[in-house]
Amino acid sequence: MGRNSTFSRVCYVYENTNFLGFNTLEMETQPIRFQALDVFRGMAIVLMIIVNSPGSWDHVYAPLLHAEWHGFTLADLVFPSFLFAIGTAMSFSMRKWAGQPGGEVIKKILKRTTLLFLFGYLMHWFPFYKLDAELSFSSFPIGETRIFGVLQRIALAYGITALLLHFMGKKWTYGLVLISLPVYWILLINYGIEGLDPLSLEGNAVRALDLKLIGADHMYTVKDIAFDPEGMLSTLPSMANIVAGYAAGIFIQGERNEKNKRIDLMLLGGLLSLMALVWNLALPINKQLWTSSFAVLTIGLDLCIIGYLMARMRRRKKPTRLRKFYASAGKNPLAIYLFSELAFITLSNIPIGDQRLWEFMYSNGFLWMGEKFGSLIMAVLFMLLCWFLGYWLNSKKWYWKV
Repeated sequence: MGRNSTFSRVCYVYENTNFLGFNTLEMETQPIRFQALDVFRGMAIVLMIIVNSPGSWDHVYAPLLHAEWHGFTLADLVFPSFLFAIGTAMSFSMRKWAGQPGGEVIKKILKRTTLLFLFGYLMHWFPFYKLDAELSFSSFPIGETRIFGVLQRIALAYGITALLLHFMGKKWTYGLVLISLPVYWILLINYGIEGLDPLSLEGNAVRALDLKLIGADHMYTVKDIAFDPEGMLSTLPSMANIVAGYAAGIFIQGERNEKNKRIDLMLLGGLLSLMALVWNLALPINKQLWTSSFAVLTIGLDLCIIGYLMARMRRRKKPTRLRKFYASAGKNPLAIYLFSELAFITLSNIPIGDQRLWEFMYSNGFLWMGEKFGSLIMAVLFMLLCWFLGYWLNSKKWYWKV
């Protein structure tokens, strides 16, 4: 009776939250499986902030830099892990939609999708002016703002996936997403810019579609080339990470033996990772193109991480400080992420002498520690500042939802 009561309470809390605003019970009352999901989300947001805010982009340890093109680093795992975590949360929150009118469900999904996309778009436009290399100000017209980005990808991938899961069911959604990975491979190989390598920065199909849809002025720039790593076409394989997280969440909630769940998650994760490495021989692992092999590799690694966390927490049932630290970060991920991005942009745009404030802080407060180590320490301290915002919001029981 006690176990079922606890399980019901936890499910109630998860079901009454959405994927970017969690209101979880204290860890001591949660089963191991739910603790693992909280910690996983927190690890993703903490590492995301550290990767996105080094003291100096010229001095970063290799694992915290994204692969320049083909290849894989620790930093490349962050964003897909965040999508995976969104999927696991959806496996709880979407239960409450059962039996609701279809129009109401569509309204909720479109509202969340629109708000997230708008937040991401406005964040790229912020602070609504430009500061050039000579530290002189100029206007930042809306006609030159980047349209796609991290939150925009989350919005589109979530919106499409949520609609598929609710109206077509799990089996059809799993099947469609599974088929989408080889289809995306075919699109990449056959529909790039004519005369150029279809897997190159200049000639890929993701860039080709974005150039036609939105134009170069609304795209991110890589090496002076208009290309958006969160472009429209590469949203297709990124949906696989959300659906995989959803499927993992459903599996974790099942009544199967806990030990077998952990083993199965890690075995499947290892198998998928191996498959991705083999696929890499034909289709390179590439985060910026979000190649199908990259999607499979990151899904495999995330399954291994979830399984490992469940196993480790089983051995040490009492929550450690580090476990509570990560779980706290996972309860207000949208607020923490937006604060980190807006604060970083603001500090990077305030001129102070012949430098910008972020650069000034690094060179005068952290450079003495060593170029790369000082850059890392500054990123970690900035992450802790963002974490304290989440801790304070949690202490007030305030959870930002969309």
